[in-house]
Amino acid sequence: MSFTTHDTRLQAVADFFESLSPADLDRIGAFYAPEARFKDPFNEVQGLPAIRAIFAHMFVALHEPRFVVTGGFAQGDEAFLTWDFVFRFKRFDTRTPQTVRGATHLRFATDGRIELHRDYWDAAEELYEKLPVVGGLMRWLKRRANS
Repeated sequence: MSFTTHDTRLQAVADFFESLSPADLDRIGAFYAPEARFKDPFNEVQGLPAIRAIFAHMFVALHEPRFVVTGGFAQGDEAFLTWDFVFRFKRFDTRTPQTVRGATHLRFATDGRIELHRDYWDAAEELYEKLPVVGGLMRWLKRRANS
Protein backbone atom coordinates (compact mmCIF):
# COMPACT_ATOMS: atom_id res chain seq x y z
CA MET A 1 0.00 0.00 0.00
CA SER A 2 1.21 3.49 -0.66
CA PHE A 3 0.29 6.55 1.35
CA THR A 4 0.94 10.05 0.12
CA THR A 5 1.39 11.21 3.72
CA HIS A 6 2.89 9.49 6.74
CA ASP A 7 0.34 9.32 9.53
CA THR A 8 0.70 6.70 12.25
CA ARG A 9 -3.07 6.68 12.88
CA LEU A 10 -3.80 5.91 9.24
CA GLN A 11 -1.12 3.22 9.09
CA ALA A 12 -2.49 1.56 12.24
CA VAL A 13 -6.05 1.56 10.85
CA ALA A 14 -4.89 0.19 7.48
CA ASP A 15 -2.95 -2.59 9.24
CA PHE A 16 -6.01 -3.38 11.39
CA PHE A 17 -8.33 -3.66 8.37
CA GLU A 18 -5.87 -5.77 6.37
CA SER A 19 -5.42 -8.28 9.19
CA LEU A 20 -9.01 -8.19 10.50
CA SER A 21 -10.31 -11.55 11.74
CA PRO A 22 -13.20 -12.56 14.01
CA ALA A 23 -10.75 -12.65 16.94
CA ASP A 24 -9.91 -8.96 16.36
CA LEU A 25 -13.49 -7.78 16.86
CA ASP A 26 -12.95 -7.53 20.61
CA ARG A 27 -10.17 -4.96 19.92
CA ILE A 28 -12.38 -2.66 17.88
CA GLY A 29 -12.52 -0.13 20.73
CA ALA A 30 -8.80 0.49 20.29
CA PHE A 31 -9.54 1.90 16.82
CA TYR A 32 -13.07 3.37 17.12
CA ALA A 33 -14.27 5.97 19.62
CA PRO A 34 -17.21 4.84 21.82
CA GLU A 35 -19.79 6.89 19.89
CA ALA A 36 -18.20 6.52 16.44
CA ARG A 37 -20.47 6.63 13.41
CA PHE A 38 -20.25 4.14 10.53
CA LYS A 39 -22.00 4.35 7.18
CA ASP A 40 -21.81 2.26 4.01
CA PRO A 41 -24.34 1.54 1.23
CA PHE A 42 -26.25 -0.87 3.51
CA ASN A 43 -25.72 0.38 7.06
CA GLU A 44 -25.77 3.53 9.11
CA VAL A 45 -24.99 2.96 12.78
CA GLN A 46 -23.44 4.63 15.79
CA GLY A 47 -21.52 3.16 18.71
CA LEU A 48 -19.03 0.34 19.19
CA PRO A 49 -21.56 -2.51 19.60
CA ALA A 50 -23.29 -1.62 16.32
CA ILE A 51 -20.03 -1.22 14.40
CA ARG A 52 -18.72 -4.49 15.83
CA ALA A 53 -21.97 -6.20 14.73
CA ILE A 54 -21.44 -5.09 11.11
CA PHE A 55 -17.96 -6.60 10.99
CA ALA A 56 -19.14 -9.75 12.82
CA HIS A 57 -21.93 -10.21 10.25
CA MET A 58 -19.36 -9.92 7.45
CA PHE A 59 -17.55 -12.99 8.82
CA VAL A 60 -20.82 -14.92 9.15
CA ALA A 61 -22.18 -14.06 5.70
CA LEU A 62 -19.00 -14.42 3.61
CA HIS A 63 -16.14 -16.89 3.14
CA GLU A 64 -12.68 -15.49 3.85
CA PRO A 65 -13.46 -11.75 3.69
CA ARG A 66 -10.39 -9.52 3.69
CA PHE A 67 -9.42 -5.97 2.89
CA VAL A 68 -6.41 -5.01 0.79
CA VAL A 69 -5.60 -1.34 1.32
CA THR A 70 -4.26 0.09 -1.93
CA GLY A 71 -3.58 3.70 -0.93
CA GLY A 72 -4.47 6.58 1.27
CA PHE A 73 -3.67 9.99 2.65
CA ALA A 74 -4.33 12.04 5.75
CA GLN A 75 -4.54 15.75 6.40
CA GLY A 76 -5.15 16.88 9.94
CA ASP A 77 -7.87 14.69 11.44
CA GLU A 78 -9.29 13.67 8.04
CA ALA A 79 -8.10 10.60 6.15
CA PHE A 80 -9.02 8.67 3.04
CA LEU A 81 -8.24 5.03 2.18
CA THR A 82 -8.74 3.13 -1.05
CA TRP A 83 -9.16 -0.63 -0.85
CA ASP A 84 -10.17 -3.89 -2.46
CA PHE A 85 -12.50 -6.12 -0.48
CA VAL A 86 -11.98 -9.76 -1.47
CA PHE A 87 -14.43 -12.50 -0.46
CA ARG A 88 -16.43 -15.50 -1.60
CA PHE A 89 -20.21 -15.75 -1.31
CA LYS A 90 -21.48 -18.44 1.06
CA ARG A 91 -24.93 -18.69 -0.51
CA PHE A 92 -23.88 -18.82 -4.14
CA ASP A 93 -20.78 -19.98 -6.03
CA THR A 94 -18.26 -20.35 -3.23
CA ARG A 95 -15.32 -21.15 -5.51
CA THR A 96 -15.08 -17.80 -7.25
CA PRO A 97 -13.44 -14.94 -5.33
CA GLN A 98 -15.16 -11.59 -5.72
CA THR A 99 -13.64 -8.13 -5.39
CA VAL A 100 -15.38 -4.92 -4.42
CA ARG A 101 -13.33 -1.76 -4.91
CA GLY A 102 -14.07 1.17 -2.68
CA ALA A 103 -12.86 3.99 -0.51
CA THR A 104 -13.25 5.08 3.08
CA HIS A 105 -13.38 8.56 4.56
CA LEU A 106 -12.21 8.62 8.17
CA ARG A 107 -12.27 11.38 10.76
CA PHE A 108 -10.13 10.91 13.85
CA ALA A 109 -11.16 12.10 17.30
CA THR A 110 -8.71 14.01 19.48
CA ASP A 111 -7.59 10.73 21.08
CA GLY A 112 -6.60 9.32 17.66
CA ARG A 113 -9.48 6.86 17.35
CA ILE A 114 -12.00 6.91 14.50
CA GLU A 115 -15.10 9.01 15.16
CA LEU A 116 -16.48 8.83 11.59
CA HIS A 117 -16.11 5.97 9.10
CA ARG A 118 -17.87 6.39 5.77
CA ASP A 119 -17.44 3.78 3.03
CA TYR A 120 -18.03 4.63 -0.62
CA TRP A 121 -18.53 1.90 -3.21
CA ASP A 122 -20.98 1.20 -6.00
CA ALA A 123 -23.30 -1.56 -4.75
CA ALA A 124 -24.85 -2.05 -8.21
CA GLU A 125 -21.59 -2.54 -10.09
CA GLU A 126 -19.45 -4.04 -7.37
CA LEU A 127 -21.98 -6.39 -5.77
CA TYR A 128 -25.39 -6.79 -7.41
CA GLU A 129 -23.91 -7.53 -10.86
CA LYS A 130 -22.04 -10.47 -9.32
CA LEU A 131 -25.14 -12.20 -7.94
CA PRO A 132 -26.54 -15.08 -10.04
CA VAL A 133 -30.09 -13.92 -10.82
CA VAL A 134 -29.94 -10.23 -9.91
CA GLY A 135 -26.61 -9.89 -11.74
CA GLY A 136 -28.12 -10.77 -15.10
CA LEU A 137 -30.86 -8.17 -14.62
CA MET A 138 -28.37 -5.51 -13.50
CA ARG A 139 -26.09 -6.15 -16.50
CA TRP A 140 -29.10 -5.99 -18.85
CA LEU A 141 -30.23 -2.70 -17.30
CA LYS A 142 -26.72 -1.30 -17.64
CA ARG A 143 -26.56 -2.26 -21.32
CA ARG A 144 -30.01 -0.68 -21.92
CA ALA A 145 -28.97 2.52 -20.18
CA ASN A 146 -25.80 2.74 -22.28
CA SER A 147 -27.50 2.15 -25.63
